[in-house]
Amino acid sequence: MCLASFLKFLKFKLRRKRIVDKVASIKDDNHLEGNDSIKSAARRYTWNQMQKYTMNFSSVIGYGGFSTVYLAQYPDSTTGAVKIHSQSDRLNQAFKQELEILLHLEHDNIVKLLGYCDDQDEGFLILEYAPNGNLQEKLHCVGKSTGRKTTVLPWKRRMAIAFQLALAIEYLHEKCALQIVHGDIKSSNILLDEQLNCKLCDFGSAKMGFSSTVLPQSSHGKNRMMLGSPGYTDPHYFRTGLASKKNDVYSYGVVVLELITGMEAFSAHSGERLTRKLDPMLRDAEKVVEIVDPHLRGEFVLEEAKVMTSLSAMCLSDSPSLRPSASDILRTMRNGIPSFSFLFRGKA
Repeated sequence: MCLASFLKFLKFKLRRKRIVDKVASIKDDNHLEGNDSIKSAARRYTWNQMQKYTMNFSSVIGYGGFSTVYLAQYPDSTTGAVKIHSQSDRLNQAFKQELEILLHLEHDNIVKLLGYCDDQDEGFLILEYAPNGNLQEKLHCVGKSTGRKTTVLPWKRRMAIAFQLALAIEYLHEKCALQIVHGDIKSSNILLDEQLNCKLCDFGSAKMGFSSTVLPQSSHGKNRMMLGSPGYTDPHYFRTGLASKKNDVYSYGVVVLELITGMEAFSAHSGERLTRKLDPMLRDAEKVVEIVDPHLRGEFVLEEAKVMTSLSAMCLSDSPSLRPSASDILRTMRNGIPSFSFLFRGKA
């Protein structure tokens, strides 16, 4: 029996190594040409081609921390978003990492990689275009002059986005070949398509190929590069530098709070985090009605708000071991919010 268990473990380790080696080798042109699934999912473009399709990079549709996103129009009239990283050794590595990861992902709620170019120092990714911008804009730019038409996001759609985001995280953590920690889940990294469906994006900070926790190579000192964004970063990660799936769960809890309250995760003006501001109210079911986004004008389901607030509180637990997994989150939503069970069809 012991021998059988050992052989099973050895087989698992060898399979794991083959997967990791496969991902590590995607920069090899011959490998890309020989893999039909990758070749069909993402095409390699030249810099000159993208200059043509973007009209010489004339239409900026977004900015990341270290990247600019341009609108591209293809000869067949389809539209794409071209993400160009800034020049630096570290950011070039982030580009390569994001490319490696996106080439191996396929999920309805994760942004699709349509193509890429790696023949310039900057490098670029061609992603599916999300015409409704991102969740941060939808939640926090209502009534503001932003150049993009914004309306109040209905309660049912907020719940759908919360569910779809949990599906994307479950896929990354548990269902793709390489278990992936996104590392920077936030409302501005949740794109919205024509039907306002969630499309999780920006994998430049992701960690892949492990299942529990990883200590960074430089685990102490000022030179340690931290993941995440203000208001969303797991305090436990801040303290220890340990990257784990539960970092993403914490960030998910913050996004859920944004969906419920319409408040920003971090106030640049006051420096206050939403989690700190609402902490006294998260575990008091009677106070939930007080924190729901007033822009909804009462058009929400109180019991659903209570379930989601309680779920957010669990995700934000100080101890990572007490936080739910992505599968636990989905189970809670399925069991606690039957009124939008239509979202769950085919999403087992």
